[in-house]
Parts: sequence; C-alpha cells; structure tokens
Amino acid sequence: MNKSMINRILGIMMILGIFAFSSVTLLAADGFPDRMVPEPPGIIVERWVENLEIPWSLIFLPNNRALVSERPGRIRLIENGILREEPYATLEVTHIGEGGLMGLALHPNYPEEPYIYAMHTFQGATGLVNRIILLRDQGNRAVFERVIFDDIPGGRNHNGGRIAFGPDGMLYATTGETFQGKLAQDLDSWGGKILRLTPDGKIPNDNPFPGSPVYSYGNRNPQGLAWHPETGDLFSSEHGPSGEQGWRGHDEINLIIPGGNYGWPIEIGIHQNPAFIGPIVFWQNSTPPTGMTFFRKDLFVASLRSQALLRIILEIKDGDYQVKEIERWFASGPSAGHFGRLRDVVKGPDGNLYLLTSNRDGRGRPRPGDDTILRLIFP
Repeated sequence: MNKSMINRILGIMMILGIFAFSSVTLLAADGFPDRMVPEPPGIIVERWVENLEIPWSLIFLPNNRALVSERPGRIRLIENGILREEPYATLEVTHIGEGGLMGLALHPNYPEEPYIYAMHTFQGATGLVNRIILLRDQGNRAVFERVIFDDIPGGRNHNGGRIAFGPDGMLYATTGETFQGKLAQDLDSWGGKILRLTPDGKIPNDNPFPGSPVYSYGNRNPQGLAWHPETGDLFSSEHGPSGEQGWRGHDEINLIIPGGNYGWPIEIGIHQNPAFIGPIVFWQNSTPPTGMTFFRKDLFVASLRSQALLRIILEIKDGDYQVKEIERWFASGPSAGHFGRLRDVVKGPDGNLYLLTSNRDGRGRPRPGDDTILRLIFP
C-alpha cells in the first residue's frame, strides 16, 4: 500500500473517531515530582549473574533456564542461576554505537515450537539495517533458522530494538528513527514505529493499516513494551530528544493505540495538535526509560541515565487510566546510583523482578563484576 493511500485512510479514521480511547491523566514529572525511595522496604537485592558484556534483554525458559542477549552479538544461557561459559548462540551483528544484538522473545507456544526470536543491527548492502531473526533451540545451544523481517532502518543510535509477544499471540517490535526524525512520520518507512507481525513475520490481516506492519508511528526511539494485566492495553517507553535543538529530556510513557500518531518530530510532551496522541507521563528532566513490565498491578520501568527503577502506580477509574504516583527506587540515600545504568526489568517465574545493568556500554562507570543481572526478592 502506498503512502498517500495510507494517509487517506488515516484521515478518514480520525474523522470517524476510530481513535477514541480511554482518557488518561497526563503527568509532567517535574510538576508532579517522583517520590524518591532509597531502598524499598522488605525487598532484598542480590547479584544473580555477573560479568556480562552490555546485556540488553532477558527471557525465561522452562526448567530454570534463562537467556540474556549481549549487544556485541552473543546470547548467553543461564541454568539454575549459573551463567554457562559457552555462548548459547553467537550471531553476526554490527555492534556500533547503540546498535548490535538487542531484543529477545520466546515463541508463545514454546517448547512445542522451539523458537527464539532476536532483533539485531546488520550491515546491509545499502547501509545499516535492523532485522528480526528466528533461532531454533537445541538444548544448550541454538542454530540460526531464518530472517523473518528485514530492512528496518538502522544506525549508530536510535534503533529501538525491543521485541515481545502480546496477549494476542502477535510479535511486536519497537524501531527507532536512527536520528532521522522524518522517518517517524513516513508510513512507507519502518523506522520510528511500533510494528506488529505474525510469529512467521507476516503482516496480520487486522493491522490498522492494511498491508502494513505499522501499529503506531510518530515514535522517536521506543524502548519498552508491556501489556496491562487486566485490560490487555499496550504501553511503551520512549526516549525523548535530550540535548537536541535545545530540548532537554521529554522522555515518555505512552498508551499505544492501533494506528496512533505520537507526534515526533513535530511535537513533544503535551501535544497541541489533536491529531497526535500525547504521553501518559513525560519527564522534562532526562529520565531515559527502557525495558518495562507490569508487576503486582504497577508498571515498573528501568532507566539508564537516572540509574533508577521507576514504579508507576496506575489506577483505572470509570474506564480511564490515572497515574496516582511515581516512585524512583534506588535514587537517593546510600543506594543512589549504586547499581548504575539499568537497561531492562523482567518479571521472573519465581515471582521476583530481575534488572539488567548497562554499565559497560560506554556511557556508564563499570563496577567490579559488571555487567550484572540483579534479582529483587519481594516479601
């Protein structure tokens, strides 16, 4: 489908009000300060795995196994809390800037369908691209099966990279605009979007734009995906234009509406144009949010530069989402900055949270044993 036709469809959808959705209470965190939580009471933090190289994504398998991606191109296997020395898979990736091996996802019918999905940067014929590949699990290692989706714009920065299966069984992928803001508004480009695919990498028949993988657009560099456990609504974290054109911060948490336009690069923060969907939370300081998960009804978001774990307490009232409070864990007191940059937060099968540090990515200060996976043990 060509761009002009997609834009006509979008205009009709807006006129008909197809983008109607639950309203939210919008919070600028500078006007509604995050509450600093030095050490959450009753929670034990332990180093679960050490000596990783720029871990990016963590997924859990049955039988006390887990996989973690390392941005230079390795997938590592963890068994019963022990990191195997031999890589589970070593992929041919282009590790440059923020690019490399990023997101991992497990087939929703695993182990009957023994497949692992990975998203990585690759040097294509015409430049850097990002692609999604399929690996077949063979116990202690995986073998490359095939590329299922290719030609996503790639670059040194702003690659997106998160992949996850939604409750509908479809594969979602976040893509960045690679510092080319115009790509986010271009519906013929897969950059600056959230994409929705079948497990085989095909385009679902019920996508908002027929014949297109685009699920949302006008995104800058979306980093995290999480579905509300009660409503099934999709939320995403997104890096704002810190340091660009005099802007500072404007990192966002968005409620993703199928076919929605989130405004980048035309508007940021609270949107004046009703054609754009504004965030449910944005920070005017620099709080680059990354991986995220719902845990005990609250939204937990890892953060890089602020070196904190964010807890966003949401309430649903009369069908509307309201943000009641935002907490920054490990952001003050003796624990402030103790763990460094946080890339991902994942709910484990044991009912605890797992955090990935990113202190060896060239922007952090590595500690002995970095990078690590931390386990937060809840009472």
